[in-house]
Amino acid sequence: MFDIAPQELLVVGVVALLVIGPKDLPKAMRFVGYWVSRARGVARQFRSGFDTMMREAELEEMEKKWAEENARIMREHPPTPQQMLPMAVVDHEDGGPVLVEPPLIVGAPQPEALPAPEPEPGRDSSTISDTAPATAPAAKRARKPSAKAQS
Repeated sequence: MFDIAPQELLVVGVVALLVIGPKDLPKAMRFVGYWVSRARGVARQFRSGFDTMMREAELEEMEKKWAEENARIMREHPPTPQQMLPMAVVDHEDGGPVLVEPPLIVGAPQPEALPAPEPEPGRDSSTISDTAPATAPAAKRARKPSAKAQS
């Protein structure tokens, strides 16, 4: 970036010591360091934004090329009706995905309905429902009269 030799830095340091003085030199160095770090941060942010824009432009260009190449391949090799079946992606033992055709299921049996649960012996199933919430705890929580109301 800048080509500053150690001798030039030494000359700048001696001049700063004579002009600013030994008492205020640490404050001045902190001030200069603060602004140098801010300038570096702005430059870093600008560079990263520029790099992001370049990557996006390159990506758009690559996607355009891939779309053109895909269209050319599809024109040269149109798909047959057999190839139009939906495909599934399955992870292969080697770690890479592999496209496979879904299995064709002919005459698959329908799942049977589960039988209704039988009521417990000794319980009247017409009054108590398994899905209805229990109301007995609500009856136990009846209000007791307060001491002030009785007196």
